[in-house]
Amino acid sequence: MNRRRLPLSLRRDAVPWERQRPTWREARPAVIAEALHRAQARPSGNWYVLGASRAVGRDGKLARTVAGQEVVVWRGPGGRLVGGPGICPHLGAPLRDSPVRCGTLVCHWHGLALDGEPYAGWTPLPVHDDGVLVWVRLDAVGGEEPLAAPVVPRRPAAARALAAVWTGEGTCEPQDVVANRLDPWHGAWFHPYSFVDLRVVDAPGAADGGVDALTVEVSFKVVGRLVVPVRAVFTAPEPRTVVMRITEGEGEGSVVESHATPLGADALGRPRTAVVEAVIAASDRRGFTAARRAAPLLRPLIRTAAGRLWRDDLAYAERRWHLRSTGRFPG
Repeated sequence: MNRRRLPLSLRRDAVPWERQRPTWREARPAVIAEALHRAQARPSGNWYVLGASRAVGRDGKLARTVAGQEVVVWRGPGGRLVGGPGICPHLGAPLRDSPVRCGTLVCHWHGLALDGEPYAGWTPLPVHDDGVLVWVRLDAVGGEEPLAAPVVPRRPAAARALAAVWTGEGTCEPQDVVANRLDPWHGAWFHPYSFVDLRVVDAPGAADGGVDALTVEVSFKVVGRLVVPVRAVFTAPEPRTVVMRITEGEGEGSVVESHATPLGADALGRPRTAVVEAVIAASDRRGFTAARRAAPLLRPLIRTAAGRLWRDDLAYAERRWHLRSTGRFPG
């Protein structure tokens, strides 16, 4: 894990996918279930991730249904983030389809204008912009003791980081997404195009007053036998978030935050969940400054890579929910 002049390494003992070391004995269902249970017991303060901060521009807005509640956020007068119910209080128009003009959301049915202040029965909701993601607080949904702000993981300083956000949806519950992320043992088997030589070096059975974390040594695959080896730590700071932080190797300090937001039931009554993944990359290499300048070009590439992984992992989460909902999930 020592610092190299170049971030790349050459795998000298590469083996075919089917000959790699099995991890199923280490990936004990009880360990994953206990980690999930501890995550679910942590407070969220009733905060839910809506999406990327960048999606809420000057005259932009972000609308989503959270646990069956329509929510809309936008930049009010002066650029302040405001938000509230996504149903017009006049005749119920979907405010997600209404435009923002100079900080005012104008209903496209009859022109009722909202600037983020209480008006005509429309009551604003607490919202928060952490610089990467937008959150909303829904006390009636969460049912917890409210917190003034969401539990935002520690991140690299914004001035030296490059952030990109990917969003997708699946038929499952937030716990299925979190359980997927608390199972790093599947990485090199299920995602061989991205990860190789994965080894979980620490998987505590209980917090015991210390750091409740999964520590992993893994190599990110570049091409052929060229890889980038790192050590990463997985933690769950609140019930619907899992954070992977690189602690050694290239990109030390970088984080990948996977947030799960319940959307509500589909037409068949099945739960739908949004995954909002924020990649906040940092490096002290000189070339990274140039990479940050090329952020508009790099963000789509990062989102594409995240989307490829989540295509598989959402199928994993959906499978888990399907087996749980039919009483066939092992254990």
